[in-house]
Amino acid sequence: MQILQTLKDNTQKKHKREGSLATVTYETVRYLQDTECKNQTADTIRKFLEAMKSFKLTKLEKLMMVNTPPRTELEIQLIVQESEERLSEDDVQKIIQIVNEFFPPTSS
Repeated sequence: MQILQTLKDNTQKKHKREGSLATVTYETVRYLQDTECKNQTADTIRKFLEAMKSFKLTKLEKLMMVNTPPRTELEIQLIVQESEERLSEDDVQKIIQIVNEFFPPTSS
C-alpha cells in the first residue's frame, strides 16, 4: 500500500502521465484504505513473519495471514491446509495472539 500511495502521489505531481496507471493506482489505494493493511508497515510485517517461523507454515499461508489477519480458530482453519493435523490447539491460540500483537484489530 505504501508503494502504491507513493506512486499515486508522484503520478498526481506529474499531472497527466498515463491515465490508466493513475486510475488503477487510485482505485487500488482507495480499496486498500478500507482494509487492515492501512495500519501495517514493512517493519511490523517483518516482525510478524519472524514470530511465525516456529509454526512451519507455507509462504502462501503467511501471506494470507498478513493480507487478512485471522482473528478466530475458524479463520486459521480456512487459511492453513490440514490445520488440524499441523497445528495443536495451543498453536492456534498462539497464532491468534501473535496476529493481534502485530496487527491489532481496527475499529470500523
